[in-house]
Amino acid sequence: MKNASPKVDAYIAGAAPFAQPILKKIRKLFHQACPEIQEEIKWNAPGFMHEGIVAGMVAFKAHVRFGFWRAKEMDDPDGLFRHDGASFMNGEKLTDVKDLAADKIMVKYIKAAVALNASGKKAPKPAKRKALAVPDYFKKALAKNAKAKKTFENFSLSCQREYVEWITEAKREATREKRITTALEWMAEGKEKNWKYR
Repeated sequence: MKNASPKVDAYIAGAAPFAQPILKKIRKLFHQACPEIQEEIKWNAPGFMHEGIVAGMVAFKAHVRFGFWRAKEMDDPDGLFRHDGASFMNGEKLTDVKDLAADKIMVKYIKAAVALNASGKKAPKPAKRKALAVPDYFKKALAKNAKAKKTFENFSLSCQREYVEWITEAKREATREKRITTALEWMAEGKEKNWKYR
């Protein structure tokens, strides 16, 4: 692999043993499909670049996610994008190399993703998200915990949204209260909602 990055080597070496063969296989297929592909660590995970970001992969404790950056714009003749709203990292959870599509299919999709970037066609602008509505009951809970409040205020909008959605999705009040308590503990320690999976 002529453009292999030592940082990606280190990322793969630091991943869980089940994840390493999956990550290595995806990486190998990218270099096979496009020898000019560049590797970078983006958002703390390996990204594949060619005239912009093409795809990325990330290892969690129990699975690997892989996705094409512009999946929504790509044709999907082999049903690789199993979700209606196919997007970056919106793929199946991979727990084994066998979970990947056949090499021939993967190479075809990688070449299509690279060609899409090379075409010069601009990616559509993402739809504007509504402003984050923090419920009053959560604001009151934050007001009682200065450390958690400061952490929450310093989080990016996406990190704030993860906590708010998690809390507001609770169907029962007891569940909501438990989530608020947990959220305050984690934020007081400076933790993002999904800290366990990083």
